[in-house]
Amino acid sequence: MRDGTVLLADHYAPVTAQACPTLLIRCPYGRGPMFGYMNAQWYAERGYHVIVQSVRGTFGSKGVFSPGTAEAADAQDTVAWLRRQAWFDGRLAALGASYLGYTAWSLAMDPPPELKALVVTKAVHDLHAAAHAQGPFHLADMLMWADLFAHQESLGTLRNLRHMYTAERRLTSSFARLPLAATGDTLGGVDIPWYREWIDHPDAGDALWRERMATSALETVDVPTMIFGGLHDVFLEQTLEQYHCLRRRGVEVALTLGPWTHYQLDQALAVTETLAWLDHYVCGRGELAREHPVRVQVGGTGQWEGFTQWPPTSTASHTLYLRAPGRLEQSPSEEGEAASTAFTYDPADPTPSPGGATLSPGAGPRDNAAVEARPDVLTFTTAPLPAPLVVYGAPTAVLHVSSDSPYTDYFVRLCDVDAKGRSRNVADRIIRPTPEQTTPGAPRSLTLTLPDVAHSFAAGHRVRIQISGGAHPRYARNTGAPDQTDTTNLTATTRHVHHSPALPSTFTVPTAIPHP
Repeated sequence: MRDGTVLLADHYAPVTAQACPTLLIRCPYGRGPMFGYMNAQWYAERGYHVIVQSVRGTFGSKGVFSPGTAEAADAQDTVAWLRRQAWFDGRLAALGASYLGYTAWSLAMDPPPELKALVVTKAVHDLHAAAHAQGPFHLADMLMWADLFAHQESLGTLRNLRHMYTAERRLTSSFARLPLAATGDTLGGVDIPWYREWIDHPDAGDALWRERMATSALETVDVPTMIFGGLHDVFLEQTLEQYHCLRRRGVEVALTLGPWTHYQLDQALAVTETLAWLDHYVCGRGELAREHPVRVQVGGTGQWEGFTQWPPTSTASHTLYLRAPGRLEQSPSEEGEAASTAFTYDPADPTPSPGGATLSPGAGPRDNAAVEARPDVLTFTTAPLPAPLVVYGAPTAVLHVSSDSPYTDYFVRLCDVDAKGRSRNVADRIIRPTPEQTTPGAPRSLTLTLPDVAHSFAAGHRVRIQISGGAHPRYARNTGAPDQTDTTNLTATTRHVHHSPALPSTFTVPTAIPHP
């Protein structure tokens, strides 16, 4: 690198005398046979040089790893090194999933002339959003990620996988620690100073985050880009931001969405589509098999649909009204019905949330029966649907709420309740209103736009909305006090969700318009 730091890489070379393009994969999680087989070997077997590089401060590469800080410069220096290799023919593509996708976007902030294509999978480009986008600190995801880095180089591959898959259970006591700033104190292993730094800097405009954002790549990259996303992935919204920015600028972009969590992917489909994309745009051979630039596998049915854009234009708004007692209906409340429903949120017993879009192996749709039985969780449910309800796009909740404290969070979750009464989550959103916008006891309106959905509610199923005061440990609990980081004081708060004719609360979904 330009500062003299040496980074290690593995080179997977095709056995051929012909000139072949190069794929660059930059990774903080190691290299080795297993990683190489899953991410490099099958591309090399099909005529690509593949460079799998350990980013600085990881797995033998010198320097110190601090997420996001050196990736753009190191990517450019790696390309400069490639230019000096006799086997490099001037054609380059960058690949990556999750943080590996961040390193690909970092290269695209200043695209080298050799770059011909990108393929990113469930990728992050904004690390502040990964930690703070919803308001409360993303406690479980960030602590599990820090735990991974604290131990990954002291464990073998199989022990590392076990360590990762047991993180949520192992870290239960750490999630519960107070104050929030102390949650990382007992990780052990290598010191992870950036974890506390990230807690202490919630503002996206803080200087800490300027070098940890590759967002400018969305305005500079102009090469054909394929994007894979998971409808239950923690980075779904960043995935769709990438797609929308490139499409708006007229960049050739394809989007494939499936009902996947962060650790799920149809690997055969992804490799097939990736090879077709690279062969066409990097090698100039073969035709793209996909008929539509957007392909989506719909949750609830598993059926694949093709669209010219996402979300599709053939949708209509379908609004449901919250009504007492616990009903969700197409007409608003009437005079004489209960005007509000109350619950008390106690941060000493914070409301959990099973599954959802997290970095946990337990992510995705899960049975919500236990959480819905709690007194601090409200539910509003439709009657059984007479026909399938297909939702494409972002649902929106507009709630009229009041609280006895200005320090509150509101968590809204959309669920699919089957004919046996099992409630499984589809999408959710948390919001932390600023105290300055909240007058204790006075109703106010909140708008929560949930992540995009592609889901079919079957006939006979019911649509359910959950409302609660948090989702711990996924998000840091609201202490009920001005200090959210260093306090050990916890204050319970009572909230009202209003649903009177004068103060209606609604939930709107974009539904597919049936073909004539």
